[in-house]
Amino acid sequence: MTGPQEDDAEKEGKLKAALWYSVGQTVDAVAISQDLNATPHFIGGLSEMCWAQIETIAQDLEAFAKHAGRTTINAEDVLLLARRNEGLASILQAEAKAAKEKDAR
Repeated sequence: MTGPQEDDAEKEGKLKAALWYSVGQTVDAVAISQDLNATPHFIGGLSEMCWAQIETIAQDLEAFAKHAGRTTINAEDVLLLARRNEGLASILQAEAKAAKEKDAR
């Protein structure tokens, strides 16, 4: 029987593998379309960089929710996270508005 830490480590490993695969597929598609080559080492480095960014984003979202006295992350937290990226923020605001309108129906 495995303990909670082993389960978490196993889940993290599966998530990292899925991220590596997705990044690899995306890089390969772009490389083919632009007649470039990408080494497995590059894909691995990019995957690790993406993983580190995901961890940072998760910590920030948790902190925003905790600061608001909540235990659940919501759309407001995501919008707060994106506030410094105007293009992304406007897309997310439009999606949040559309989701609210859909829920109101």
